[in-house]
Amino acid sequence: MTPSIKINKTEVLSNNWYTLRKITFDIQQKDGSWITQSREAYDRGNGAVILLYNVANKTVILTEQFRMPTYHNGNPTGMLIEACAGLLDQDNAEDCIKRETEEETGFRITEVKKIYEAYMSPGSVTEILYFFVAEYNKSQQVSEGGGVEGEHENIEVLELPFEKALDMIETGEIRDAKTIMLLQYVQLKGLLND
Repeated sequence: MTPSIKINKTEVLSNNWYTLRKITFDIQQKDGSWITQSREAYDRGNGAVILLYNVANKTVILTEQFRMPTYHNGNPTGMLIEACAGLLDQDNAEDCIKRETEEETGFRITEVKKIYEAYMSPGSVTEILYFFVAEYNKSQQVSEGGGVEGEHENIEVLELPFEKALDMIETGEIRDAKTIMLLQYVQLKGLLND
């Protein structure tokens, strides 16, 4: 059953970095009765993420950077290993991920494959994340990557053997959900099999 919803009130609680809203609404229950609830929703826009993989060398490109929320939640260094990702801003998902790939990793890719899209934290965040994969080779590297100068991203580019990246999930060195999903997609689809 799809519930009926009536929005009663939307309040902006914060419009600092992104927008945090409190939404008060009526929702119809299975028995036909109505109840009033309120929830907070954090709107940071939608994003895109990509895993670059090299079939010949059986390697993947990942990034490492400081993430304050992880530090605040017990990650002692705040550093997180991730697949390249970014917010769409005004771009479509494919244009966004091509731009982000070049800025963050230094690789200029022209062919990407969208594999799916997913809500990453639907209990509190509005974001839909568009997932991509693409093959890469050294001839596509146009810079060292590291992010856009002036945005202070301080991104380190990591080229890792695919099997090592999978092992890093097991050891807890890779703890980012989107990255785990992409590595497991490549594994399940056999994209780097002999």
